[in-house]
Amino acid sequence: MAIYLTKESKVLVQGMTGGEGMKHTRRMLAAGTNVVGGVNPRKAGRTVDFDDRAVPVFGSVRAGMDATGADVTVVFVPPAFAKAAVVEAADAGIGLAVVITEGIPVHDSVAFTAYARSKNTRIIGPNCPGLISPGQSNAGIIPADITKPGRIGLVSKSGTLTYQLMYELRDIGFSTCVGIGGDPVVGTTHIDCLAAFQDDPETDLIVLIGEIGGDAEERAAAYIREHVTKPVVGYVAGFTAPEGRTMGHAGAIVSGSSGTAQAKKEALEAAGVRVGSTPTETAKLVPAALAAAE
Repeated sequence: MAIYLTKESKVLVQGMTGGEGMKHTRRMLAAGTNVVGGVNPRKAGRTVDFDDRAVPVFGSVRAGMDATGADVTVVFVPPAFAKAAVVEAADAGIGLAVVITEGIPVHDSVAFTAYARSKNTRIIGPNCPGLISPGQSNAGIIPADITKPGRIGLVSKSGTLTYQLMYELRDIGFSTCVGIGGDPVVGTTHIDCLAAFQDDPETDLIVLIGEIGGDAEERAAAYIREHVTKPVVGYVAGFTAPEGRTMGHAGAIVSGSSGTAQAKKEALEAAGVRVGSTPTETAKLVPAALAAAE
């Protein structure tokens, strides 16, 4: 089992014929992802050869879905066109849109995440590495060869820390790893993933990675306390961040105790989450948490 993305998923790539789209489509195909088409209105009707696989290009998401039965799209389009790309995908009725693009204006993200929600399209991102269900499918830019299928569900704001925890816990493996993105507005939250992992019978433990700024981790802690029975191990990036300074891609501003790594750590621990002080320490907490749950 996995959440959101399985071996049955049929994936379109919006922007497949661009440089980043080409590179990462090749990597997704190598990971076993069922990429069924690209989308570029100016190149509709062509095919693109990826080693031993010829992938057709469609003029629209709707045309790609009609021809292939696609249910996932990965968005590799420039920031100025990302809103239109996501709206098009939502209008076509796609179930999942993974928005890799960074640098999207916040007002565009507010608009397209709300619009997608109204159309029952789940957004992962924006400004995210995507998600991977190891051994099944990979939608985005997460390296596929650093871990294996297993029992851990991972949800993370940070792409780099997603990769590090995947690698450090490769001996146990993962059901699904979701990089939700660190922008101020994202389509899928920690809480969404916690709920999905709680319901997934093949996920035995959840790793949650947060960052300073905002209150997403505090809200996740409250949700864990009330709804999550599986063990959760956490890490919050930014313990050494200076107070009052904007930090990182999230644009997180820490003021007083609000939004600090320490405040988030305390909220998570109060909900029963084991929280590491470094990524490596966090990984070392997982085997004991799994053993205690058995």
